[in-house]
Amino acid sequence: MDKKYIIDTNENREFLKRNAQALLDFGREFPSPGGGSWYLGDDGKPIKERSRETWITCRMAHVYSIGAMMGDKGSKELAARAIKGLQGELKDKKNGGWYAGLTADNEILPDKQCYAHAFVILASSSAYLAGIDGAKELLKEALEIYDRYFWNEEEGLSVDTWNTEFTVLDDYRGINANMHTVEAFLAAADALSEEKYRIRAGRIADHVISWASENEYRIPEHFTKEWKADLDKNKEKPDDPFKPYGATPGHGIEWARLIEQWCTSSDPENKAHYINAACRLYERAIADAWNADGAEGIVYTTDWEGKPVVHDRMHWTLAEAINTSAVLYRVSGNEKYANDYSMFLKYLDTTVLDHSCGSWFHQLDENNRLKTTVWPGKSDLYHAFQAMLIPYMRTDLSIASAVAIYGKDHQISE
Repeated sequence: MDKKYIIDTNENREFLKRNAQALLDFGREFPSPGGGSWYLGDDGKPIKERSRETWITCRMAHVYSIGAMMGDKGSKELAARAIKGLQGELKDKKNGGWYAGLTADNEILPDKQCYAHAFVILASSSAYLAGIDGAKELLKEALEIYDRYFWNEEEGLSVDTWNTEFTVLDDYRGINANMHTVEAFLAAADALSEEKYRIRAGRIADHVISWASENEYRIPEHFTKEWKADLDKNKEKPDDPFKPYGATPGHGIEWARLIEQWCTSSDPENKAHYINAACRLYERAIADAWNADGAEGIVYTTDWEGKPVVHDRMHWTLAEAINTSAVLYRVSGNEKYANDYSMFLKYLDTTVLDHSCGSWFHQLDENNRLKTTVWPGKSDLYHAFQAMLIPYMRTDLSIASAVAIYGKDHQISE
């Protein structure tokens, strides 16, 4: 195995460092004049016919805030432009909160999404740590809006979607938005030292572990308003980009890392229970999805018996596999996870990295050929960039806080 794929070698550190810098360089044209993020094409050029979406803008603000703290020239200005977009064109000054986005013709995309609002919290917490003007005020506002409309204290979970005016709540409840809420709450808790958000993250995690344990550690994604699992949701449209049918192994992998982060930062009495759950989620997902059909890669979805449904390989699932295998190796010392990490990085380098145009291919088919039905182009940098940093970060801190504390150890530019 080439040393650049082996964790804790100098060659591996350099491989990740080099690719982190390449990602920052690839995405620099993302800001629109109003600050909302353009959707990026295969070559990193804006696709201006597409909507400028809030969640993508937040992801780019988060990435370039981290880039700024790591010493990348130009990142702070780019993060600031995205934050201005969240303070300006993407913000609903009449009803509160943030639009889902704006069309190319500057029409409002309807509804208020929990998913997008969780990313506003993440973006503003990272920008605050990076010293971006107005970010702390944006973070406080984002938390206030989230607390008012999305967090259900009695249930210990978040609702999913309101109408634009915040007057009608959709009956759908989803785990994807709650997963990114955990990420956002942990980031806010670290940035502001407000432990109530860490406690909330743990409450969500407890629900997910319980539901997963009832389904052989395949996590139900879709629920009714009473939080009854809807296991057949979108069975007729299995490749829906946000509400796919069945289990999503990539989310099982991502949840494993977030559960580990929560429990190591909280240090509950039954810490072993959470680490065990994280390992079981990861191992179930890899067993079901990696090389499940004779080719390398993680299949997008499976049915409830673990049989692949959508065979496409999404780049974000590989990014999360890189992250989680490294993190589980750190907390367990089990060489199996280090070996998985090497396997994933080799696949990244040989198949998923676009060595011609830059960044990562966002969607490949079951034969690892480029496909664009769900994710045309290369919308943002979030998953890929984090995967180049998390393997060498503290396991009990959100990524921006880890960089804020240890940034000198993660310089990527001279």
